[in-house]
Amino acid sequence: MGWEPLVLGGLTAAFIFAPGLRRRWRDRRRAHQRRQPFPAAWQALLEERLDLYRRLPDELRQRLHADMQVFLAEKRFIGADGLEVDDGMRLVVAAQACLLTLNQPTRYYPDFTSIILYPDSFVAVETVHDGVLESTARHVRAGESWYRGPLVLSWADVTADLAHPGHGHNVVLHEFAHKLDEQDGLVDGAPELDARQRRSWPRVFGQEFERLRRALDRGEHTFIDPYAATAPAEFFAVAVEAFFDASRPFAHHHPELHGELCRLFGFDPVHWHAHAGPA
Repeated sequence: MGWEPLVLGGLTAAFIFAPGLRRRWRDRRRAHQRRQPFPAAWQALLEERLDLYRRLPDELRQRLHADMQVFLAEKRFIGADGLEVDDGMRLVVAAQACLLTLNQPTRYYPDFTSIILYPDSFVAVETVHDGVLESTARHVRAGESWYRGPLVLSWADVTADLAHPGHGHNVVLHEFAHKLDEQDGLVDGAPELDARQRRSWPRVFGQEFERLRRALDRGEHTFIDPYAATAPAEFFAVAVEAFFDASRPFAHHHPELHGELCRLFGFDPVHWHAHAGPA
């Protein structure tokens, strides 16, 4: 018997078992990271800057700390246009991002690694093809999520949102909602759902989306930002912003939509003010 079958067998075994070994090693690494103490200085910074963190119940806060340890270890923050990214920036972004995945089966946003921070609003160039014609448009943006790619944020817009909690706008939550949406392979306003929500979600979100578009067509004022009417994916992202940042009025104006998001995220921010306390 020659050595070739042995080599071939070894390579085949490595090919078969390597993914499982990598997952096992990743899970062990993450478990170790989750057990690390969450520094008191980090907690103090989040208490100072982030209203959502101040209102978060203790049990969710402890889980958030653990998830943030993994998120911060796995994501790379990049400053653009001369911006120097510090720990405070990383913590503020990570805390809000991890809120969205506390009860999700797929955590830590596995399909991308880089978060790019600009000092202010940035210009995004979009190329549109129409047959043989090609046109280029330039858009000023506060945030952008690339499919299976980086997430981009304007730090000036992030801090402006933090300075005015309760107005229903939050660029970090908006862009990470897009990342949550894409985890099932499509950016269509429907993230990964359990069996029950796969039945109720299309009805509720479809009705609410059309209700918004009809109201705007009639020239009516709407609680949900009109930008949500541009596409189902934007409707989902804007609804997530309001669910977290203006939870009480959102629940009043859109009770069914609020209920679907409560089931998706596994909690109701309306009640957080009554349960928050020191970690």
